[in-house]
Amino acid sequence: MNAPDLQTVAIDLADRSYHIAIRGSLFDNPLSYAELPKAHFALIVSNTVVGPLYAQRLQKALSAQYAQVFTVILPDGEAHKTWESLNLIFDALLANGCDRKTVLFALGGGVVGDMTGFAAASYMRGVPFVQVPTSLLAQVDSSVGGKTAINHPLGKNMIGAFYQPLKVVCDLNTLKTLPERELVAGLAEVIKYGPIADMDFLAWLEANMTALLAREPTALAHVVKRSCEIKAWVVGQDERESGLRAILNFGHTFGHAIEAGMGYGNWLHGEAVGAGMVMAAHLSLRLGLVDMFFVKRLSILIEKAGLPVKAPVLCSTDNAARYLELMRLDKKSEAGEIKFVVLDGPGRAKVQAAPDHMVRQVIDLCCSKSLLIQ
Repeated sequence: MNAPDLQTVAIDLADRSYHIAIRGSLFDNPLSYAELPKAHFALIVSNTVVGPLYAQRLQKALSAQYAQVFTVILPDGEAHKTWESLNLIFDALLANGCDRKTVLFALGGGVVGDMTGFAAASYMRGVPFVQVPTSLLAQVDSSVGGKTAINHPLGKNMIGAFYQPLKVVCDLNTLKTLPERELVAGLAEVIKYGPIADMDFLAWLEANMTALLAREPTALAHVVKRSCEIKAWVVGQDERESGLRAILNFGHTFGHAIEAGMGYGNWLHGEAVGAGMVMAAHLSLRLGLVDMFFVKRLSILIEKAGLPVKAPVLCSTDNAARYLELMRLDKKSEAGEIKFVVLDGPGRAKVQAAPDHMVRQVIDLCCSKSLLIQ
């Protein structure tokens, strides 16, 4: 089967505009970086899993453009999205005398991308960076749009900055080495685009989930491109999440509570979002915004992707209270009032509050062994 042709998606943000390149055999091709600004230094940021696979090849590709290319390897996983890991990047920059023209390259998944972007936003008050995402989740979501952050023990992504990359290079070949669990976790961020923005895409996912799980190249190329197109459309209208962009967090208010409550890294981000989308759909149902048929339809697709549809119990005494406590730390909360992304009918979403008693009912149902989706 022929590899998909090069595809591009534009992020239109005036003087901060850039494009996403999507195809196989991209990240180690010097031509992928030829239009970037010239500099003496480049720093590749990767982790202990991705670095041994790809860092040397990227370093060779960049050596045509940069006199000195350094690499820093971070520990792998959400549990290491911390100040300590962030300082490893600053240590490498300072130890090598990197100046403000230095270009950072984020080679890895969402954790590497978020931390590299935050380091770029902070070092010398801002240096350029490029996203080279190697996971499905990063290619369809976290590498696009300029949200950078680290975690705090009390909340996910609470310390960060909006800072756009110069370019995003999505090499589909890197998905071949992605562990199965990581591939499945990435599908959560793909699935979310259907119910919030594109019902035709949701139907396509229902028809092609088997091909995606089998890593069929044209299917993967389609989901990366369509996901990036939807995110580009949203980010182009609301770069700093003052309104519309918040709909991209469908399932994330519940999902971030799961990640924090379980301990970062015990559930992957996409796994938590999968269960979180089921919870958000049930909340939408109780608010009278969608019907049970649609909740079941979405839940069946999430389960078909291999994602959890039943939420974990975070506390044996008052589980709902623990969820509510964690969700009050969500960035959308205002004066302690939790704001949820809910479905305003199929293919539409909005942000609104919901009464605690209703949220408790949703939590109790979705953490119950008796939760049925069929």
